Amino acid sequence: MNPPPAYRSSLPPPSTLDQPLLRQGVKLVLDGGAALLAWMLCERVFVGAHLTPHGALKWTLLALAVNLVFQLTRQHYRLIGFRDAVRLALATTTLLVLSAFVTVLARELHSVFDLETALASALTTGGLWLTLRGAIRARHERDLGIDQLPDGAIPHRTLIVGAGRAGLMIAEELKRHPELGTRIVGFIDDALDKQGIRIQGTRVLGPSRLLHQIIRKEEATQVVLAIPSAPGSVIRQLTDVVRSAGIEVKTTPGLFNLLGSRVWKPELQDVSIEDLLRREPVELDQSSLNLVLEDAVVLITGGGGSIGGEIARQVAAFRPARIVLLGRGENSLWETERSLRSLFPNQGLSLELCDVRNPIRLQQVFNRWKPQVVFHAAAHKHVPYLEAHPEEAVDNNVFGTLNVVNAALAVGTHTFVNISTDKAVNPTNVLGATKRIAESLVLRAARRAPEGTRYVSVRFGNVLGSRGSVIPIFKEQIRVGGPITVTHPDMTRYFMTIPEASQLVLQAGILGDTAKVYVLDMGDPVKIVDLATDMARLSGLLPGQDIEVQFSGIRPGEKLFEELFTQQEESRTGVHPKVFNANPEELDDDLLEEGAAALRLSIMEGEGRRQAQILHWLRLLVPTYAPSPSGLGRYSEEVRDRRGSGAHAIYVPKAQQA
Repeated sequence: MNPPPAYRSSLPPPSTLDQPLLRQGVKLVLDGGAALLAWMLCERVFVGAHLTPHGALKWTLLALAVNLVFQLTRQHYRLIGFRDAVRLALATTTLLVLSAFVTVLARELHSVFDLETALASALTTGGLWLTLRGAIRARHERDLGIDQLPDGAIPHRTLIVGAGRAGLMIAEELKRHPELGTRIVGFIDDALDKQGIRIQGTRVLGPSRLLHQIIRKEEATQVVLAIPSAPGSVIRQLTDVVRSAGIEVKTTPGLFNLLGSRVWKPELQDVSIEDLLRREPVELDQSSLNLVLEDAVVLITGGGGSIGGEIARQVAAFRPARIVLLGRGENSLWETERSLRSLFPNQGLSLELCDVRNPIRLQQVFNRWKPQVVFHAAAHKHVPYLEAHPEEAVDNNVFGTLNVVNAALAVGTHTFVNISTDKAVNPTNVLGATKRIAESLVLRAARRAPEGTRYVSVRFGNVLGSRGSVIPIFKEQIRVGGPITVTHPDMTRYFMTIPEASQLVLQAGILGDTAKVYVLDMGDPVKIVDLATDMARLSGLLPGQDIEVQFSGIRPGEKLFEELFTQQEESRTGVHPKVFNANPEELDDDLLEEGAAALRLSIMEGEGRRQAQILHWLRLLVPTYAPSPSGLGRYSEEVRDRRGSGAHAIYVPKAQQA
């Protein structure tokens, strides 16, 4: 049957199709020549000058027969690797055993095979085959490195810090791609058993404490940090050493993305601020999480946000029956959907364009999908904006949470995880106060939910790379040449990466006890000004000389230091070493009901009275709330009494002024 014309036109010419057979024929001739040479050398050694052409022919045919059985001519000589070498060793062993067997069996027939000659020829033949392939690969790599470098280009003399699995993968990738213009001069590793040895032909030059001296001695022009499990303090120290030597530094991604079926890849990238703050990878109870998430319907509010989207990616690794992304931002939902479909093409995925403030629409969604697991990540989070618009914070963070909780209870959701914030601890802003009330609503729902269900909240601080994070702001300011603006020189915050936060949310929310507020271990607080100067240095700029750092002043609702617990709250939990139990004081149900009803009326009041009423009820519901005088606190009675001094600007309706 002839192929259709369109297909025939796409086929390469016959000469090209014949090339694979031609190449295998050439390889067979080369391997046959190597076998013949091996026989001639060994016969001269063991028999003497008397050579037997008949014996040489028989040996060559025997060797070629073994060669064809093991398909050695199908090996790609220029890319020969460990498995090819093993196959070659098996072929040599077979040839050795077969030649001995034939020699002993044919001894009575006056075989031309001498036992010593046959055994030596088998080993020599295998050695020549291996040498032939190794020589061709070495020549290819040398030629490739020369040919693929741009004219006049000098390859980077590269040191790889870390001679473990990641370092070896990086070295292998760089050797396979000489067009990148990289020449590996050695490894740096602190392991004592690796000092002074060669790993895959590359020397281990010394420990990291000698990095600066080794850079100068080897005239290195680039250093790759191939230690993806190292904490941020180590990355910071090594980066400072390399940059002080005036050369480039690259790193590899961390291991926070190693979840489920995801595979770590040896990708080179510039050192980022996330690398400098990198912490130990999270170790999850994968089997227990799998029992809850596999084949479950998981609904995520705020699914288009940075936290909601990352939770969706983490959950997808456990093969749920369906992930439902719920949100009101169509563009952000589309971006999350596109990411999920590329990473998990077989995952069941649905999108629901819905506002959590709409209880009727929300109940329709829950009735349709009946999710077993819900992650509530939808919230307003911008501190200064919420100080100016407290009614939006109340409507979204308080009543939005109440709507989601009621919808979950109505369809029998067995696991409900509310994403909260460290700003709920001794709050000074509307965000913290409304999220603290949301925690109370989830605790009340836990008491009303059927036995065996789990309703919890999880608090954490600032997340690197999330919307509203200072990182993208600093990046943009550096891009345009500055200045970098920081609110206060003593401003400190807790930071963690989006994958780490999302993984710990899974661990605490799904495996913790019901009616709990969990707090994630945020590590040590970081000064924002240090963060800004680090980012400037990573961009090759010297703060104070190449780019300015300016202080803009604390904004309404902000405080210098965030807290993770009140003095009465902190306690350990068995859920995870990085998860704590907050044990917050619970609100009286009657007060919570009264406060919710009053807040619902307050947000409909006019200007001035609306803010004052919201402030009044936030204080009653959250006794530790200390409102910022420059934020919503300017509507308090004590501030209003001083408004005539001009110290606190406030809008007062003319009717009230009269």
